[in-house]
Amino acid sequence: MPGQRKRREQQQAEQRRRAARTAPDAGHWELVLWTADRAELRTQVSRLGAAGVDPESLWIDAPCSRDASPPVYRLSRFVSDPGSGDTAAGSDG
Repeated sequence: MPGQRKRREQQQAEQRRRAARTAPDAGHWELVLWTADRAELRTQVSRLGAAGVDPESLWIDAPCSRDASPPVYRLSRFVSDPGSGDTAAGSDG
């Protein structure tokens, strides 16, 4: 299929860039919100976006619950360590 190699190489390059940007030596993940309310999660993500936080620096985790309890959502943000060279992921605007 024409263009498939180029597309695949671009996707792989993007994955490598993302992995390097959030590598353990570049910073750490900071818990922003822990909630069972999905609307609260959406509101917090919207607030962070309005404040200029890069959406790629956010991580939403919803650990599965095996019993009948409602899902719990964790919102984390990647914060760059000072001197790591990448200040964009941890900046507020």
